[in-house]
Amino acid sequence: MSDTSNSPLATPLTLPCGVVLKNRIAKAAMSDSLGDGAGNPTTDQIRLYERWARGGLALSIIGEVQGTPHFAEKPGNLILNGHSDRKLLERLATAGATDKAQLWLQLGHAGAMADAGISTPKGPSALDLPGLTCGALSLDEIQALPAEFAHTARLAKQLGFGGVELHAAHGFLLNQFLSPLFNKRTDAYGGSLQNRMRLLLEVTDAVRSAVGPAYPVGIKLNATDQLEGGFAEDESLDVIAALDNAGIDLIDISGGTYFPGAASSSDRSGSGPYFLEFAKRARAKTGVPLMVTGGFKTLAQAESAITDGTADIVGLARALVVDPELPSFWLAGQRSEIQFPRFQNPPEGGVTAWYTMQITQNAKGETTLASDDLEDAIAEYEQRDDARRQIWNAHLSRS
Repeated sequence: MSDTSNSPLATPLTLPCGVVLKNRIAKAAMSDSLGDGAGNPTTDQIRLYERWARGGLALSIIGEVQGTPHFAEKPGNLILNGHSDRKLLERLATAGATDKAQLWLQLGHAGAMADAGISTPKGPSALDLPGLTCGALSLDEIQALPAEFAHTARLAKQLGFGGVELHAAHGFLLNQFLSPLFNKRTDAYGGSLQNRMRLLLEVTDAVRSAVGPAYPVGIKLNATDQLEGGFAEDESLDVIAALDNAGIDLIDISGGTYFPGAASSSDRSGSGPYFLEFAKRARAKTGVPLMVTGGFKTLAQAESAITDGTADIVGLARALVVDPELPSFWLAGQRSEIQFPRFQNPPEGGVTAWYTMQITQNAKGETTLASDDLEDAIAEYEQRDDARRQIWNAHLSRS
């Protein structure tokens, strides 16, 4: 199907570094859980990102790619370091660049939210809360992080990935430093917002220095944690202003957290995109292109976000799980409304499990799950994670 149309979504976007995205549709980062349990890609994962690229999008981002095995979010995460299977990663990079798409790696560190079955969670501060217990990172450990992120970004470039995105959203480490709920430090990395954003700015500077001026570096940032006393919109706007001259090519606006018991943005009901009003405020703070992720349910909503200048690129996640070829149809003015499954009283994390297993169906080219398959999908998801934890612990050192 042709990717040329009169749709505003078909307009190319030139990033500050000079790289051109062929249209305005991106697959936002998700934890696809398709790594092999030892930090390497699988054939299914390679096939999945090729399928998404053939579906017409301009940009795909692989969620939660780790620099070390010590603070992974899930045992299906990829690890990018000197022990990685370079040939498999190069195959993944090539597959995701099919049809002139871009494939970026989201550089992750789960910190306090690291999977306790494969790591010893540590965040900015020690916490002992229902569902969340972690230690505190030492000052030396914090000061080593910019170089760690920079090393991972340099490897991503060497292996042929189109760019990187720093993960500073959804309750993971860089977001934890920004949030006064997680960050109770009294040193240079805690207290004032200027101190709480210090690590993010140091990581950003180190990554940009490592990859040079012509390689895309994005950042995923929460508009708000949606938690009482957490990282809120006004502070997020101040961070965006501080990033304006930091060599960033794309600010991916999202929100919410995977803090135990908290509602994620993608689980809430509503008829439209979640963060467009915030993006309008952000536009006044920065000239960096904005990607708005979350809640797009119709072609009209996506086109309107581009036409009125609120977003420079639209980020889709679950929409591309239920319809991997959707971008090519939207660019042709078809499939104007996305058909999402409806679940009756799903348990916490159940919907995420269903979508993760549907990602696997897409990768294998198998049939779409029904919403009635929720219970089986949760069981399979948990069994697969348990099996991969065993592989992870057998092959990778624990911190």
